[in-house]
Amino acid sequence: MSTTTIRFWGVRGSIASPGEATAGVGGNTSSVEVRCGQTRLVLDAGTGLRRLGETMMREWPVQTTLLLSHLHWDHIQGLPFFLPAYVPGSEIAVIGPRTAEMTLEEALSHQMRAPVFPVRLSELPATLGYRHVQSGERIFVGPAAVRAVRLNHPGGVLAYRVDHAGRSVVYATDTEHYSCVDPALRDLARDADVLIYDAQYTPDEYAGRVGRSKVGWGHSTWEAAVEVARAAGVRRLVLFHHDPQRTDDGVAEIEERARERFADAIAAREGLTLELEGLGSEQAA
Repeated sequence: MSTTTIRFWGVRGSIASPGEATAGVGGNTSSVEVRCGQTRLVLDAGTGLRRLGETMMREWPVQTTLLLSHLHWDHIQGLPFFLPAYVPGSEIAVIGPRTAEMTLEEALSHQMRAPVFPVRLSELPATLGYRHVQSGERIFVGPAAVRAVRLNHPGGVLAYRVDHAGRSVVYATDTEHYSCVDPALRDLARDADVLIYDAQYTPDEYAGRVGRSKVGWGHSTWEAAVEVARAAGVRRLVLFHHDPQRTDDGVAEIEERARERFADAIAAREGLTLELEGLGSEQAA
């Protein structure tokens, strides 16, 4: 029986936010490790990728697949500090969207050019491969089946569903909800074991009742997260992509309010690990 293990290495949105008020939840930007048996997938390459890379060096040789939701800075800026990329023999497959402006490789190279970084992407000694994925496409990474669906975010974003051994996790960050549940996301997350969802704002923050309105900024709320989780029939909801200004106490308050409407809701924190035991062959089929 094979296990799917999810571990959170970066849970913040927009920009890293270290400090006393955020240390409990963590201040690194988006990076989530999903182990499907012996196969490792990493969802996004925010600053949390740095610490993950350090732990990967204990298992040699390093073979991993990066699934990028989109190419905004807080989701790729950990790659230049990803230790396995500097070690010959490492094999890193990078999968993500192609933008109208650049290919995936061009975009990642862009952040590692002089004068803003001293090492070019092309100079990394690891073996890096690149593959573009489109909305609706299904691919296989080892024993895991991965499906991508485009969601609502400036410049575009892909949500991913990873199915393995009869278990499933959906990663839907940087998406702005509509007046109704996004049917594409509802279908992607149908009956998933875990839904990881962008809950950067409170409903009052989003609507502008507290501070400036966030409508059109490309992010969602804990309230919309609950609506998606209910509509899709997911088993566990993980609130993710916390606002960089949100304190540990603020995250705990959002978690409590979400649990009032969806009992199995939890706020993502660095180090949080979820294990999904695989189903038997008949159940998985």
